[in-house]
Amino acid sequence: MNTIRDISLAPSGEKKIAWVERNMPLCRAIGEEFSRTKPFAGLKVALSLHLEAKSAFLCRVMAMGGAEMHITGSNPLSSQDDVVAALAAGGLEVHAFHGCTEEEYEANIDKVLSVGPNIIIDDGGDLVHRMHTAYTHLLPQVIGSCEETTTGIIRLHQMQRAGTLRFPAVTVNDADCKHLFDNRYGTGQSVWDGIMRTTNLIVAGKDVVVGGYGWCGKGVAMRAKGLGARVIVTEVDPIRAIEAVMDGFTVMPMAQAAKIGDIFCTVTGCERVITQEHFPLLKDGAILTNAGHFNVEVDMQALEKYAVSKHEARHNIEGYTLPNGRTVFVIAEGRLVNLASGDGHPAEIMDMSFAIQALSARYLAENQGKLAPGVYAVPRQIDEDVARRKLASMDVQIDTLTQEQRDYLGV
Repeated sequence: MNTIRDISLAPSGEKKIAWVERNMPLCRAIGEEFSRTKPFAGLKVALSLHLEAKSAFLCRVMAMGGAEMHITGSNPLSSQDDVVAALAAGGLEVHAFHGCTEEEYEANIDKVLSVGPNIIIDDGGDLVHRMHTAYTHLLPQVIGSCEETTTGIIRLHQMQRAGTLRFPAVTVNDADCKHLFDNRYGTGQSVWDGIMRTTNLIVAGKDVVVGGYGWCGKGVAMRAKGLGARVIVTEVDPIRAIEAVMDGFTVMPMAQAAKIGDIFCTVTGCERVITQEHFPLLKDGAILTNAGHFNVEVDMQALEKYAVSKHEARHNIEGYTLPNGRTVFVIAEGRLVNLASGDGHPAEIMDMSFAIQALSARYLAENQGKLAPGVYAVPRQIDEDVARRKLASMDVQIDTLTQEQRDYLGV
């Protein structure tokens, strides 16, 4: 039994999935391979991702490989009801809908875990965490998990250090073909797509503050610069701060940047990046957004208490009037702006990321019982395989080392 909003929306979702399938040649080819080899035959897969067209196609690729899919969303605002309906109409089990409450979100997680999954595909670590706290009796049948994002990997390492991680977990986000492209180019483009379509405002000429200069922050800053903004970066890591300076950006603490910024985008993976300390410093009309996985980077609880009033300024934009009379605006409740206010990363980018996901899941299935509990990097051969597939899809050829060169390098 599916838990979705409206099955009649399926035709619209099918159009979206068909469009991304056309533009995801790697996943398309992997799906064809899986159809022949059935690497997941007899296995249950619990999947929690932002449910839009690209992730829906990954669900179908996994099903082509014989997986019994149990699907839910990884954010209350990122599930697209027409895409969810298309998955359900196509015969997959899905429990997700846009705008669910925290209680409904957690209930949907429980529904996909209660079946006793063998492989978990996670985005942010909610499935893995819940599995270890509420479904410990089902842990022995879990072969392993694949984690999509930085926040989830942080949680996995915390569990490993505490000695509580009970199965192998592959850090998909750390693969080169994921974070170098998805985090940088995907986030860079999709964040500004979400902000611009939601606000209908120009970026050029504005002061943009990017909180965090990891791979996602680099992409957000780079695209803001390309759109004509003056970019300020805030950081806690001195090495990343130097990198931002040498990339041509101004670096300063958030307490200083708060007075200057017109648009803010937090992308740190940490909590309380913009807090009550900063709210009185913000300019009238400042726009606050977040591209980190959880809605904790802008302290929304503090803002709700601090503001004297709140109103809907535009669809998906809330205006908060502060005690000093200024009004600041928050997009998508401080949740992932590129997904809660847009369609997420471009299809060609997610083609690489989800190719890594699918092949990493196959790696777990092929190595069932051979890997001890712990955190594992994506095998290098999977990374290189995806890179070569991507180059071939772009009709790009590269050189290869001669034997003499290999000997010289000690390869």
